[in-house]
Amino acid sequence: MYKFKSRAAGDLIMLDPNGQQILTIIGKFDGPADRKGILLPEQMPAAIEALESAVAQDEARRAQLIKEAQDAGEAPPAFEGISLRLRAVPFIAMIRRCHKEDKEIVWGV
Repeated sequence: MYKFKSRAAGDLIMLDPNGQQILTIIGKFDGPADRKGILLPEQMPAAIEALESAVAQDEARRAQLIKEAQDAGEAPPAFEGISLRLRAVPFIAMIRRCHKEDKEIVWGV
């Protein structure tokens, strides 16, 4: 489990796969042994951009799969689980709040 903490926002908790996915997108996950980290205020705009880009790509991929199924006269695919957007939005909000107040986000400490 990942617990993201900051002095500017409430704690945000994510299960391992989801936390690792988010950290991979923002370039802060190098492997399972990488359980601690920090996101500095100067890194936050790039992290937000990376997350928003990943969400847009995920949604475009899902829309393309639905279109392809409809074009083939098939039922649209059922996507399992929660979308990346729903997982990323709380973290993006935390990053924005912390960036505004110039406070870092830490995890695993």
